[in-house]
Amino acid sequence: MMKTSSGRTLYYGKGDVMAYRTYAKPLTVSAIPESAHRGDSNVIFAHHITFAVSSDLLLGSFIEGDNTWVVATDSMKNFILRHAGDYEDATTEGFIAYLGRRFLEKYTHITTVEIAADRIPYEPLQVNGEAGFEDSGLVYRRSHNEHAGAKLELARSNRGVQITEGWSSLSDLQLIKVSGSSFFGFIRDEYTTLPDSYDRPLFVFLNIHWRYTHIDDALDAGEGRYVSAAQVRDIAHHVFHEYKTPSIQYLIVQIGLRLLKRFPQLAEIRFESNNRTWETVVEPDPQSKAGVFTEARPPFGFQGFSMTQEDL
Repeated sequence: MMKTSSGRTLYYGKGDVMAYRTYAKPLTVSAIPESAHRGDSNVIFAHHITFAVSSDLLLGSFIEGDNTWVVATDSMKNFILRHAGDYEDATTEGFIAYLGRRFLEKYTHITTVEIAADRIPYEPLQVNGEAGFEDSGLVYRRSHNEHAGAKLELARSNRGVQITEGWSSLSDLQLIKVSGSSFFGFIRDEYTTLPDSYDRPLFVFLNIHWRYTHIDDALDAGEGRYVSAAQVRDIAHHVFHEYKTPSIQYLIVQIGLRLLKRFPQLAEIRFESNNRTWETVVEPDPQSKAGVFTEARPPFGFQGFSMTQEDL
């Protein structure tokens, strides 16, 4: 949270800025065993952006109603949209870092900028071509599945503009495993009504955040150390498939260990998970395994956990 030099929380900004850039620089990433993802054409490089600023000089606008140093939030929106076309690299992290640096160059009285951007995913559609089905290259479908994102804070210092905080993310990943998960052995007392489960469908919602040891690895994909959200997703898929899990807590730790092993350039990983396991209506048949389930009823359980390279 952005503060003035006195420690007072002070910021304002513009949310829900939708920036649809076409034909950005294509992204290429290094191969890993768990993923066929090798990059993104970035034909549609679209983001949902939140942009906030802070400065001691803005205190007067709050205390006295003096707007002398205020950059209108409408101007912020226009700044973002105009400069979306100037960005020459391929990552969300690099894009918002570029916006933050350009803004601080333009408005020298602003001391801190915080920018969050959720990638708006579009999937290519296939058409029947001369060699069979192939990506259209022109027609895309808006996806409402999981999406990538990033959040950076940039601040002035005696060494110039520095990135003081930086996280990348994969949000709203929803995974169901129909067998191979369990939950038993927990405390039983007068408040316990949940039965032991030795093989259950497990439905989890996951948000995964990661921080690089060197933030430049996130800004310039050309160095070959950029971690793609699609690869993070695919590792989560593989680990969920491979392990018999006694809890969601155990599952997210195994995902974290795999991510840290595959990507030693990452300093820290954070998980936010949510249990949406289906309720059983008809118990699965021992032979056919056919069962009937319905949506879980609220309230829902959740978990949070962080891991670093030391956990390896």
